[in-house]
Order: sequence, then C-alpha cells, then structure tokens
Amino acid sequence: MAAAELDRMVHPDEARRIVLSQVRRLAVEQVALGDAAWRVLAEDVVATEDHPPFPAATMDGYAVVASDASPWREVLGEQMAGQVLDLEVSEGAVVRIMTGAPMPRGADAVVRVEATEPAEDHVVILQEDVATGENIRTVGSDVRRGEVVLPAGTVLGPAELGLVAAVGFVPVPVSTRPRVSVVSTGDELVEPGEPVGPGQIRDSNRFSLVAALSAAGASVTWSGKAPDNAVSLRALLIERMAESDVVITSGGVSMGDLDLIKPLLGDLTKVHFRRVFMKPGKPLNFATTAGGTLVFGLPGNPVSALVSFETFIRPALRSMMGCASIDRPRVSVALAQGTPPSDRIEMQRATVRVDPEGQLVATTTGSQASSRLASFLGANALLVVAPRETPYEPGERVDAVLLGPPLGPE
Repeated sequence: MAAAELDRMVHPDEARRIVLSQVRRLAVEQVALGDAAWRVLAEDVVATEDHPPFPAATMDGYAVVASDASPWREVLGEQMAGQVLDLEVSEGAVVRIMTGAPMPRGADAVVRVEATEPAEDHVVILQEDVATGENIRTVGSDVRRGEVVLPAGTVLGPAELGLVAAVGFVPVPVSTRPRVSVVSTGDELVEPGEPVGPGQIRDSNRFSLVAALSAAGASVTWSGKAPDNAVSLRALLIERMAESDVVITSGGVSMGDLDLIKPLLGDLTKVHFRRVFMKPGKPLNFATTAGGTLVFGLPGNPVSALVSFETFIRPALRSMMGCASIDRPRVSVALAQGTPPSDRIEMQRATVRVDPEGQLVATTTGSQASSRLASFLGANALLVVAPRETPYEPGERVDAVLLGPPLGPE
C-alpha cells in the first residue's frame, strides 16, 4: 500500500471494520466446570433431560390433596430434598415437605408452613382454598429436554455457569483465550518501583493494558519494556509476533526519529492504517503478520492507549473468542454542560447518570488531555463528540459508549 494511503486518517468506523475483517476465530478447548468462569461458550448448551426431573415443592410446608376440605390431617412422614419416601397422600393425610423435595404420590399441592398449625400427631390446615398445583414446580418448568439453555457465544458468568452445572454439560467447550503480548517502548520509561531521573517517567501504560486485557478475557503471555534500539526491538517483535495472537505496543508510532515501532511494522508486517480520525488515539497503527497475528501500535499517551483499546482491541478480542456481542452498549445522552468540540471525533471520558425524570445525562470528568489518565477515574462512558465549528450546548444529545451501568440520581 502506498505511503500516502497508509497515512490517510481513517474514520474510526472504517478502522474498526478493517480490524474485524482480519480477526480469526480461535480454537475450541474442553475445560472443567470450575475453570469455565468468564470463558466464552463455544457450543450451544442443549438440555438432555427435563429440569426439574420430578414435581418439587417450591417452599416448606405440607403436601396435600388440594380438594380435601378437612382441616385436621394426619402427618404420614417428612419428605426431605434428596430422598423419596414410599408414601401416598390421600384425603385426611399430609406429608411434611421441604423446599426442593419431590412430591409424594397422591399429593397435588403444597400448603406453606405459615398457613398451618402443627399438633402432636396431626396438623391443622388453616388455608381454606387450596389450588391444584399450588407451590409446586412441575417437571421441566425450568428447562425442557432438547431446549437450548445457552447459545454459543455466551460469556459464562455466575448465572450461566450455574445453568451449565444444572444440566450437567461437562466438560465445557469454550474458546481458547487470545495470547497477547504487551510491549512498552521508550528510553524514558522506568519501572514503577524505580526512582525517576531527569527526563524520565514511570511506565503506566503496560499495567493499565494488562488489566484491561485480563478483564476482556485475554491471556497475557508476555509483558515488558522493549529495548530502544532498532536491532534488539526488531528481534523482540519477531519473537512476540510468532508466539502471540495479538501484539500490543505502546509508544513509538509518531513522527519522531526515535519512534521505532512505525518503521519496523512497515518492514515486518502488512500495515493496514497508521492514523485514525479520532482524539485521543490519532497515531494508531494496525498491522497483521503473514501468520495472522494482529499488531496494534498504540500511542504512548496513557488515555490514548486505553481509548484505542476500548474502541478497537477489545472488540477484536471478543470477536476472536466468538462472543455473541462484541461491543459495549451505545446510548444517546444529554450533555450536562457546554462541551467544546475537537477537529476530530473525540472520545471524551464522562459519567452518565439517570436524572430524576429518567433521562440519561452525561458529565465529563474534567480536563480531557490525552496524558491525564485521571480522566478515566469514575468514568462509566466514552462520549462520541463529533467535530463542528460551534460548541455543544447543555442539553444537546450525543452518543455514549457505556463502560459500566449508568449511575442513579445524585
């Protein structure tokens, strides 16, 4: 591709399409149920049996014949969960039953224990009208045999994992985790625990990105600071590209003489774009290797790196794992204050709340400088602020990408 075309500023939507067009689905592996939390389901979970497999009580009480009008009943026994008594309920008799326990033969309703008065050898039913099927969970009421319980692409959170366990779908087929390497560049970077000398700063991007990758379901197989000379950096990149599904570099993609990532990507990979019509994150490089590794050359500014991750890398990772939904929710919000536009599409960090009238209102988190990582603190949204000549007035609406749920009214 010609240099002029590579240096063209690509609209974020076009950049996203290019990235996703290069994504390859990862392989499937079978894991134990205890290792499946937050993994992405690779196959539909289909129930092989009804659940529950027997009529069960939904609360503690007495299993009765619903049509029996007699208040005084003989107690035949006590039915606990996990066992089946050889008892049959008829008129004038009941069985004490616990929540989840199977219904004894003959009984067709459960009277809750609060509506009874126990005596030494009998119980008084205080409830006058008892409906057939009352307080009973019928066979297959939760899941029917042959039903798709969870579709492929589902992220296995607590409820989903419980359903997998309930239907006995083990081992669990899941997508393998993307193997990701994170490479920080720049002689000015020192480790967080080291003293800062003249002209130096502590490396923060690497640790922010590793945390973001972990939350996205990736496996960070390597992270570290790269040597700031072309020969050593080239060798490191070749190694990381060979052993990773995704390589993320931080810094070294601008126009300076020491910005080494940009020319190295030109030599080692197929570069798809080098600039995005977005603020922050303009000097974002995206490339692929002959083996299919995705390479993201992120800007060195901390906010630029995280915004680029949210906008492009997170969706790519979720697509690689076959997630049914790869994007965060996008909603329309009203601006709480006047907002100056940029010359590019700006992803402003903001807090979105539900006001007393039920409307979503967004307040930016202060200075939006790309070096101010604190602008992400408390932010639950990225506002998509389009460029224009005049400032946005309070109450005007823009789109917001929700990083978390909206907050309640103040």
